[in-house]
Amino acid sequence: MAVSTGAGAGSKFGFTTGQVIQEFLYDDDADPAVREAVEEATGTELVDEEYGDVCDGTLIWWREDDGGQEELTDLLVDAQANLDNGGLIWVLTPKPGRPGHVRPADIEEAARTAGMLATSATSAGEGWSGIRIAARTRGR
Repeated sequence: MAVSTGAGAGSKFGFTTGQVIQEFLYDDDADPAVREAVEEATGTELVDEEYGDVCDGTLIWWREDDGGQEELTDLLVDAQANLDNGGLIWVLTPKPGRPGHVRPADIEEAARTAGMLATSATSAGEGWSGIRIAARTRGR
């Protein structure tokens, strides 16, 4: 199966031109094609964990050795605090069978604990899967 690159791969995350996307836990194993596709879709460079302003979306590169559900829950809360209303959070984890893989159920549980919902999943590149996390909406 061919891996999509370019603006199509970046926009499949729901990111659009002009958005600022904050990236957490970037390391040497992060997929450069995914990063480049997001930058191409937004027309802006990804900003790091130290970014001090509001952003429009978040990529979290999460691996088994980054911590357990508690640590991911805390990171999701921190990431959401930096988001503009309606911003998207994507948790990217190595695909099954690859070192560092995290079960989707563990990510979903961390999201629930943080008061959020895991809403969809996608193949984020050759070696990574992505799970979209959204804030819960309150009924009126």
